[in-house]
Amino acid sequence: CLDGFIMQQTNFRFVAIVHDDASTDHSAEIIREYAVKYPDIIRPIYETENQWSKSDGSLCKIMNEAIEATGAPYIAMCEGDDYWTDPLKLQKQVDFLEEHSDYSMCFSNVEVKSHNPHDSRMYEHLQSKEYSAIEILERWTIPTCSVMFRNKYKIAQHNNIIAGDIFLFLQLAEYGKIFCKNEKMACYRRHEGGVSWIHDNPNALHLYKRLSRQYEYMCHFFKDGAVSEECRKVAINNCKYVIYAEASSLKSRTECIFRDCRLENLSIMNTLSVLYTYVLKPLFHLR
Repeated sequence: CLDGFIMQQTNFRFVAIVHDDASTDHSAEIIREYAVKYPDIIRPIYETENQWSKSDGSLCKIMNEAIEATGAPYIAMCEGDDYWTDPLKLQKQVDFLEEHSDYSMCFSNVEVKSHNPHDSRMYEHLQSKEYSAIEILERWTIPTCSVMFRNKYKIAQHNNIIAGDIFLFLQLAEYGKIFCKNEKMACYRRHEGGVSWIHDNPNALHLYKRLSRQYEYMCHFFKDGAVSEECRKVAINNCKYVIYAEASSLKSRTECIFRDCRLENLSIMNTLSVLYTYVLKPLFHLR
């Protein structure tokens, strides 16, 4: 990721704000090495306490303040497990936005690396064209690591938001047009340690619950009725998954308890007592 920053060839100055969120894998040591070697590019922020896990907007506040301090007219995004592959990425995107003042954001296609072979085709549908907010919502359209946008808009943050990138992109779509250049300028990695990895993820149900709350909030946020309605559909689809998963879990627990009660030859009253204690009571407590 850091190599992707320093290899950029531009006719303007740029800096890379690198935020280390109290990592435990020696990332901070690597960042320090790069900051010493490339002090004009790498601007590190080191945390002693993880900010993302607080879910209170601390991370966004820290990054926004750091970005504002640079005075940069454009912002490009790249999460730490992704990286840029085109040394002219920044130059191409700045040139486009300079020439097209009616566009608030541009992005590109990417190479996808994943344990799941089907993921490699997830951006095959991208074309070099303008994309609407509805198109962004209907399909996973924008690779976050490929994005550049103008640093002049008032962007809202909210603690309910877990997937902050889609919320950002939809807000930018209200300020101007969004363009995709169908050229692979970066690499997007999907892996089992990532937040967006749903396959066999024990936290998948928790993620779906949070996403449902996020899109329910978003459907009341946007002025465009079509965008709000699409957000509502996404919220409902996530709700359906949560309801199905919890109903399946409840059915499984109930069947297990009935089986165990039969094996123990418990009376009907004792069986009902067990069901209340281990099924109904926890279920209502969750609500």
